Amino acid sequence: MTDTRLPHEKGFHISWDQIHRDSRALAWRLDGKGPDDGAWKAVVAITRGGMAPAMIAARELDIRTVDTISVKSYDHQDQSKAKVLKAPDAELMGDGTGILIIDDLVDSGKTLELVREMYPNAHFATVYAKPKGRPQVDTFITEVSQDTWIFFPWDMALQYVEPYRGTD
Repeated sequence: MTDTRLPHEKGFHISWDQIHRDSRALAWRLDGKGPDDGAWKAVVAITRGGMAPAMIAARELDIRTVDTISVKSYDHQDQSKAKVLKAPDAELMGDGTGILIIDDLVDSGKTLELVREMYPNAHFATVYAKPKGRPQVDTFITEVSQDTWIFFPWDMALQYVEPYRGTD
């Protein structure tokens, strides 16, 4: 049997409940792993996808200093060269020591590679990881295949979906 699905049709659908559970699991995995007697100095979310997981991790780990870094690496669904649109507070960041940088997903690794160059001593965590980007992440929860498209709840609307096999 030939698979006639388009690449984006091999989807991994994440609900709000699932991203919350997986983000909490990420926080638990990071608990006590910071360089300051196990504590983290701050959480930095890679916008936009990293904002929900970073907020959940900051809450679970009782981290009150939260900032963002905005990196653009996609135009619609085409990957392009990653570039920083907004950097976090330079005084806070230093070389990244004690900073927990969180994103929803590492795909090709280009975004994390760019941010890692800026903050080489930061700890990089994602909820989901694909094989190409996995070397760029220090901690993650779930690995999916490179050809899987992850549908996050903030990108979705409820609608009818055809059955996987057949239409009857």
